[in-house]
Amino acid sequence: MMKFRFLRTVLLVLAVTLPTVAIAQDNQITTPEEFFGFQMGEDRKLANWHKLVEYYELVGSQSPRMQVVDMGETAMGNPFLALYISTPENLANLNQIKAYNNKLTDPRGIAKAEIDDAVENGKAIVVQSFGIHSNEVAAPQTAAELVYDMLTRDDEDMMRILNNTLSILMPAFNPDGQIMVADWYNKNVGTEYETSPLPWLYHKYIGHDTNRDAFMRNMPSSRYGADIIFTDWKPQSYIDHHQMGAYSARLYVPPYSEPIRPAGDPLVWREMSWYGAHIAQDEEIHGKSGVLNASMYSGWGHFGFHWITPFHNIAGMLTESASTRLGTPIYIHPDQLTGARYGFPEYEEQISFPNPWKGGWWRVRDIVEQQKIAALALLDISAKNRKMILKNSYIKASRQIERGANGETKAYIIPADQHDSLTKDKMINVLLGQGIEVHKAPNDFTHEDHNYAAGSYVVSMEQPKQGLVRWLLGRTFYPDNSYTRERDGSPKRPYDMSTDNVAEYMGVDVTPVATKVTARLNVITDKQLTWVGNVVTNSNGYVVDGRLNDSFSAVNLLWNANIDVKRIDKNGAGLRAGDFIVSADVSAEILNDIANSTGVSFNALSVSADDIGRPIERLRIGMYRRYLAGNMDEGWTRFLLEEFKFPFDQLYDKDITTSNLNKYDVVIIPNDGMERLTGSNEEYAEQFPPEYRSGLKDDEAEALEEFVKKGGSLIMLGDAGEFAIDKFNLPITNAVEDLSTKEFWAPGTTLRMKFNNQEPFAYGMPDVGVALFLRSNDVYQVRNNTRNYRVSRIASYVDRDIMESGWLLGEDHIASKAVAVSVQHGNGKVILTGIRPQFRAQTHGTFKLLFNTLVDFE
Repeated sequence: MMKFRFLRTVLLVLAVTLPTVAIAQDNQITTPEEFFGFQMGEDRKLANWHKLVEYYELVGSQSPRMQVVDMGETAMGNPFLALYISTPENLANLNQIKAYNNKLTDPRGIAKAEIDDAVENGKAIVVQSFGIHSNEVAAPQTAAELVYDMLTRDDEDMMRILNNTLSILMPAFNPDGQIMVADWYNKNVGTEYETSPLPWLYHKYIGHDTNRDAFMRNMPSSRYGADIIFTDWKPQSYIDHHQMGAYSARLYVPPYSEPIRPAGDPLVWREMSWYGAHIAQDEEIHGKSGVLNASMYSGWGHFGFHWITPFHNIAGMLTESASTRLGTPIYIHPDQLTGARYGFPEYEEQISFPNPWKGGWWRVRDIVEQQKIAALALLDISAKNRKMILKNSYIKASRQIERGANGETKAYIIPADQHDSLTKDKMINVLLGQGIEVHKAPNDFTHEDHNYAAGSYVVSMEQPKQGLVRWLLGRTFYPDNSYTRERDGSPKRPYDMSTDNVAEYMGVDVTPVATKVTARLNVITDKQLTWVGNVVTNSNGYVVDGRLNDSFSAVNLLWNANIDVKRIDKNGAGLRAGDFIVSADVSAEILNDIANSTGVSFNALSVSADDIGRPIERLRIGMYRRYLAGNMDEGWTRFLLEEFKFPFDQLYDKDITTSNLNKYDVVIIPNDGMERLTGSNEEYAEQFPPEYRSGLKDDEAEALEEFVKKGGSLIMLGDAGEFAIDKFNLPITNAVEDLSTKEFWAPGTTLRMKFNNQEPFAYGMPDVGVALFLRSNDVYQVRNNTRNYRVSRIASYVDRDIMESGWLLGEDHIASKAVAVSVQHGNGKVILTGIRPQFRAQTHGTFKLLFNTLVDFE
């Protein structure tokens, strides 16, 4: 059960004794205009989250129709709210509503009479979220007005909604970013920078990737949203209100366009079309033009909140409104309006777009109105069709269970014996966080002629969320057909990744099996696994397994305690290259604390720690951070370094000088495009005040090269490697730089590669593994020169059958070529990783390609 902390106690004692028709509200509910001093969506006016929270607390205390729940703190310590809106009777019976819903969404072992009772007496649960992308400013404003309407209207339609639905609103899915953007905009209103984008990320770490964190749940806000949608409430429908570009349709509503991602129950896709048609109809009834559906957003998208939900058997949808310039209106001429990708080739009438908008002024108020219409339309159709919708939940779950039982793959086994056993358990937590049922074997067992040790996990496909299991654990082949190709044969870019296989991302071995596992298994009932390491006291000293990502946390904590650490450079005597060594005289209390906090074990050495290993010292780390709206890869890297206890300094342009860089041993340049990294796009940069027009120019390039030549290590992640190759004249080329997408294409694809794990920068990696390649990543080849010996390969692609999951064209262009290299440059090194080994803090399987560069100079 989720632990709620209530901001206000809503008194229901009197209300629940009254008939439903008597819950109509009078004028005691404070209007948004009265509270904020302006209408929601008024030109150049944005309410920020602090005031919005005050408003929800106030009206929550004024109305028995709403409970205000503080789910906890965000990454920056702000409250994350969930608003529960229904009749007082329903709000007093949330546990019973949840119990009914649980029977429908997982009917295994539930009698037919109980199902019928749940359909008869349950409520349609509708979750809506607002403002996950904080520069899409309208939605949090919309939420306040929507709440007021739902608390005050007493017409027949609203009474039906309140009686038949439980509405759960997340009125700001990214409160931190909402505060940043609103405060930035309000500060600049009336100046030449009124419409300037926020110069930094609109989140402490991840900016626009807030909705890409749905399955990994790295951020607190993601965990709160996932708890509501995936485990605690499992709604019948979910919609996420967004904004898009300014120069096309005024509003996109469901359904999605082709291509579809298979393995969801067909009914969920029909529901999205049905809901979307009703929303579009209501927009037209209210005189809103420019409404588009079944276009622009494909059914195969990233596994963010609204795109992953169909595989939870939830009609997961989004609306996308045309944007303004933050809170400032925009004027659009008719000839500026264009079509868009995925089924909207021209800005002309078509079946899914019968009423084009003609152009003119476009305001935040326009967005607020159309978002509110959409939100209420979803609630209206849910209320009118409550029983059918609830029965559909049962049908979808039942059919998915049956499909899983009869499908080609009956289960996925996650063996106990893994390269990185702690990361395996973290992956299990990813599955549990999605509400996927996972079993654990208490004993050794054999299945399909393979032996599995006690502690192995089994994920059966005979469960309601088998479609989700299929995509998170099963090998993926993105469709290559007329839906995914342009007329000239060029591939269309998928909406984000072409695979979301979390096992491949995390480097965890998973075995699909074609027969049901009959061994004794215990279902995991905890919402999340926890683990502690062991300390085996002995007189020789301790070894820490260098294959474990969490060993780097342990090493950093050892250094925090001023404890010396060594590293093994060769396999032998039961040790592996990359293992860490700690002497026997270290306090057992310190080691136990570290083992308990990281899960890492300190195992006994068979020989004295004094006689083996190479001493390593903590390196001084700096990481470049720019403005120009910030860099998500930098934010994710910053988050990851903090998670694994690496101390580091943030380096801005002013810090990239020869004298200042002398303070550091390692400098990281996160993945970035050359225009943003160098600030070379002056037209873009001029949107920002002068102090935020950042970029690495010639002076900074010279300082960085001097830093390397004096002995420093420069880590260039992903596309940023092009900067060092060009500015330092490194003997490296990008083998795929000049190829067309018809010749080479790998858009978010996992590729097979070999790791030179006897080389320090690949210590702890397997001999062969997979890594995620993004469509703009680099593939390295050494130019013929007299200094070939200065280049060391850290990892290389295999020579054939390179793709594990996703979509790959032209594998011959990358076969046997380098994934990552270390280039000696003067007395230092430039480490180029053509991939992004720390991508979104999801690709645990390649974290060590970064971590090794931060602890080892060899």
